Amino acid sequence: MIKLTDEEFESAIVDALDSIPDEFLDELENVAIVVADEPEEEDFNGDGYFTESGDLLGLYDGLALTERDMGYGTGDYPDTITIFKGPHERLDGSRAYVLEEVRKTVIHEIAHYFGLDEDQVDEMGYA
Repeated sequence: MIKLTDEEFESAIVDALDSIPDEFLDELENVAIVVADEPEEEDFNGDGYFTESGDLLGLYDGLALTERDMGYGTGDYPDTITIFKGPHERLDGSRAYVLEEVRKTVIHEIAHYFGLDEDQVDEMGYA
């Protein structure tokens, strides 16, 4: 098990965001990226990014860009991408592997924001 400080984990998320081309980052609107130690029970009811053992690594909660209409965002709470620290720390592998999985999780959830489904995300190598 790899233990990361909160600062290391948050830095890995920032690094993941920095790896995304600006033309995609510029389109992120009304979306918050947050960190949680562990998923809540209700988080398992939605579409998330799971490990083979069933741990939830990340979750997109919102309405994808492809499903929004012109009135979306007026008074709406932001969509949320949650990246879970504990499940990442429990991954088998090196520190570099865990940090790479954080990057993949962030990109995976941002892909859902843009309207990509699990098959499309998998084809991109982020599932």
